[in-house]
Amino acid sequence: MRHDIEKIEVNGSSWFTHWFDSSFYHQLYANRDEQEAAHFIDELVSELKPAPSASMLDLGCGSGRHSKRLALKGFQVTGLDLAASSIRMANRFASPSLNFYRHDMRLPFGKNRFDYVFNFFTSFGYFKSDRENYQVVSNISNSLVDGGILVMDYLNVPFAEQNLLPTEAKEIDGVIYDIKRWTDDRFFYKKITIENVQGSTPLEYQEQVAKLTLSDFHLMFNKYGLRIQKLFGDYRLNDYSLETSPRLIIVAKKQDDHPL
Repeated sequence: MRHDIEKIEVNGSSWFTHWFDSSFYHQLYANRDEQEAAHFIDELVSELKPAPSASMLDLGCGSGRHSKRLALKGFQVTGLDLAASSIRMANRFASPSLNFYRHDMRLPFGKNRFDYVFNFFTSFGYFKSDRENYQVVSNISNSLVDGGILVMDYLNVPFAEQNLLPTEAKEIDGVIYDIKRWTDDRFFYKKITIENVQGSTPLEYQEQVAKLTLSDFHLMFNKYGLRIQKLFGDYRLNDYSLETSPRLIIVAKKQDDHPL
């Protein structure tokens, strides 16, 4: 692992630098479906047919549930995430073929290093500016070898708008999570109010995810030499439908002749 990938610069004012690194985030999302993630990876590998020696990046790897499945298949896998707590959890699975590092995806993470870059489970679109989104896509393109593949797994905006749950409450181990969701023209928002935390004043966090559509991804990808090859609409890799698919899963290829 080259040293430059370990450097990090954190914007402390960004909501995700605090929320994703909190114990409450991990508690609230502790029951994410491991079996679904494993099945998705199995389907994806069957579809992509990577070479046995393929080098892969799991960008925004979280606690490593997708990375570890890829490594079990024999690939060389690197996981990057901004949240130090997620990297600590992921490092439980580290091995000679699986390494995790803390890193901000807005900063470069190598040149011509990976055969595949994966960005799973809407680990993109958190930023306030389009410039930051474009910077991440530029970094992805730079990190891929010529002919390398990006898989971007994002929410499907029309479906998410139609199925938005405005309010929700959860109690987990005596901690109450009061969740409110809404949208505007640019973002989906989620406000999480956390109560009964050892009798302290309630805590509040707010998530936001950009309403990026297929046309937005076309613009970003084309600028940096990434050409969309296939679209899927869910984790079983069924065809994408604008109105009915829960996910927008994009497979894009880096063009050999793109000047970087």
